[in-house]
Amino acid sequence: MKIAILSRRSQLYSTRRLAEEAAKRGHEIKIIDTLRCYMNINSKNPSIHYKGKILDKFDAVIPRIGASITFYGAALVRQFEMMGVFVANDSIAITRAQDKLRSLQLLSRKGIGLPITGFAYSPDDIQDLISMVGGPPLVIKILEGTQGIGVVLAETQQAATSVIEAFLDLQAHIMVQEYIKEANGADIRCFVVNGKVIAAMQRQAKLGEFRSNTHRGGSTQIATLTKEERLAAIDAAKGIGLNIAGVDLLRSDRGPLVMEVNSSPGLKGIEETTKKNIAKLIIEFIEEKVTGKKEKKNLKKT
Repeated sequence: MKIAILSRRSQLYSTRRLAEEAAKRGHEIKIIDTLRCYMNINSKNPSIHYKGKILDKFDAVIPRIGASITFYGAALVRQFEMMGVFVANDSIAITRAQDKLRSLQLLSRKGIGLPITGFAYSPDDIQDLISMVGGPPLVIKILEGTQGIGVVLAETQQAATSVIEAFLDLQAHIMVQEYIKEANGADIRCFVVNGKVIAAMQRQAKLGEFRSNTHRGGSTQIATLTKEERLAAIDAAKGIGLNIAGVDLLRSDRGPLVMEVNSSPGLKGIEETTKKNIAKLIIEFIEEKVTGKKEKKNLKKT
């Protein structure tokens, strides 16, 4: 197969591992800078150009689309879809996942457990917003934040009011969530591929920090999931429409709560912690899907 990996940098751990495992299995790999692609959109022969040349045809594309380039990245993935190329995660699912508020609304509609979350525009509604999520302590998140950046724990009414007022004054889009005290600064990252949890790790915040992200100094260990947690992760990935997803769960007194669903989950932490070859499993999934697609196409011809 010819596989394209959409990534801003070829030396990123996740990009490199996917390329390595695909090459080991005899596939031809091309790592493509998402922002250097440009599209010819027409009815008869849509195409994608890259650094002055028309891109070759690919059997599959693995999008590694960061939050900062969601709009352009999703447009590029749509162009591949128009050209009949299999994409590991489709454009609609990517845009759903990257919009934190929309993804929570979709999961809420599916009845999946979530932290109580509030969203407002006017400073006049701050006090009711705080009350709505159960009062302080509470978590305030900028919707565009990643890797724990733009996430604040407000422990008092005054602190919550001041932080929300400041963010709204800067015209930042924020959501306010209840603080799950019993999680003790830990969350569970579940790696879902093709409707199955293939690996899971617990991330623990360092002393004095409530954010468990490894980029914030959090530690990791293998997580043993309950049946309920496994189903919550699978349902969350399915609810967003992702074939490959990182689903972050909190363990609460009322069961697992989905905190976030990531469409381009990193491989480094999960592979190093669990010692599982996640990149290989992703490539195997793509092989299965592309082979099945070709078989269906051949059957239609006959």
